[in-house]
Amino acid sequence: MKRKPPGLSTGHPWVRPRAVDREAAEEVAVAALAFLGRSEERLGAFLAASGLRPNTIRAAAADPGFFAGVLDHVAADEALLVAFAEEERLSPEAVMAARRVLSPVAE
Repeated sequence: MKRKPPGLSTGHPWVRPRAVDREAAEEVAVAALAFLGRSEERLGAFLAASGLRPNTIRAAAADPGFFAGVLDHVAADEALLVAFAEEERLSPEAVMAARRVLSPVAE
């Protein structure tokens, strides 16, 4: 069973998410990157949109805005957002909350 970062909703409507801190938001972004990486199609779309190459992802991850970019990419495609949220057993709203923490001007 996957461990959910503290403060994130499980997707059940009666569970109110607590405030998401930066650490929890980064855990969501890492999970999103892993989700993208499990599919050549999803990873290819991310690489094309970001301008990264497979051999530059590790270096790019050190950039402060990298994780925000990962969640921005996932959030830009509703089907992708929903698929990621379902796989991680999170609500789409919890993913968006993590995005807001990492990229507060994105909304």
